[in-house]
Amino acid sequence: MSGKSKYPEQFRKDAIALAVSSDRPLRQVARELGVNHETLRNWVRTAGQSQTVPGDVAADQAELRELRKRVAELELEKDILRKAAAYFAKEMGR
Repeated sequence: MSGKSKYPEQFRKDAIALAVSSDRPLRQVARELGVNHETLRNWVRTAGQSQTVPGDVAADQAELRELRKRVAELELEKDILRKAAAYFAKEMGR
């Protein structure tokens, strides 16, 4: 993925990840992204030859889901503790 491209590198990386993880045909993914399907096919092929392994994308997505779940749990715990602190502060003030 070197050279001058009209597509930003982050867009190319995201497009590759989507193409690899999607169950839709590559041609459809390319159409949805507004990219020529051969261009997307070349990006995916080049990424497959580099150090980026398509299995890493799936592992990263699974880790991201777990981390988002953990963040939601921690936010809930924080809200509960904030409410408990406010309640006890009010009780101590009586």
